[in-house]
Amino acid sequence: MLYRSVTQDRICITQPTHAWVSGQLAQAWGNDSFGAFAPREAVCLGAEQHDIGWLPWEAAPTLNPKTGYPHSFREVAPEVHTKLWAGAKQLAMPMGRYVALLVSLHGTGLYERFTSWQGSPESARVVEAFLKQEKEFQQDLMARLRQDPDYAAHVTPDAIARNQRLVAVWDMLSLAICIGVTEQQQFEAVPLATGDTTLTLTLIGEKRNSEGTRSNSTQLQVEPWCFRVPSVDLLFEGRILKEPALDEKMMQQQLDSAPWVTLTTMLRAA
Repeated sequence: MLYRSVTQDRICITQPTHAWVSGQLAQAWGNDSFGAFAPREAVCLGAEQHDIGWLPWEAAPTLNPKTGYPHSFREVAPEVHTKLWAGAKQLAMPMGRYVALLVSLHGTGLYERFTSWQGSPESARVVEAFLKQEKEFQQDLMARLRQDPDYAAHVTPDAIARNQRLVAVWDMLSLAICIGVTEQQQFEAVPLATGDTTLTLTLIGEKRNSEGTRSNSTQLQVEPWCFRVPSVDLLFEGRILKEPALDEKMMQQQLDSAPWVTLTTMLRAA
């Protein structure tokens, strides 16, 4: 779960919805400067499903008693989210081996980049056991994919590293877009066809409603332009929570009855 604020309300956006935006970015990604990626269909699907492990949690989110709202993904304890990530590969496997591989790689990559779990001996034990299990799965799956002539070229170290990095970039961009870019945000180490670059998102337009408050339609400038089409229209959904809950039962009732809202973001070149 992640949140976007509009006036005093919170728009709840689920992890799978945010991943859907990642998939939309992947579908439009690539040009002469940023290059291509392959296998394109499997990588796009992997980006779209990279948070599939969160489905069970999103179906029954837990309450953060300090806020009165469902825990955001950053507030869930390692003992909980490692179990979600451990189950992700089984949920992704019916969609294809390469998709499951990317989902698993994305999960381990998050723990390798964001290491706050190392500050707790218990969290470190849980995460290290998870990483060991996932890496064994990844190595076994890559060995099998190398025996498949349709996938052998896409499981070289360079190909895997590029695709894993792209999924991570789309993940970060999607998070920023879903939460809402208020001014400008930069993203470093974005893969080009050759080398890396820094990508900048800048808010250039935001529609206002009749009361003059922020609405749910925004325009962002992307520099340098990384897509193969002149502009990109993104669409996703959330639920509006107007007040905190006193307990989990109340929170679930609020979510069940919360009005849905459609959010749109247009990406434009400088």
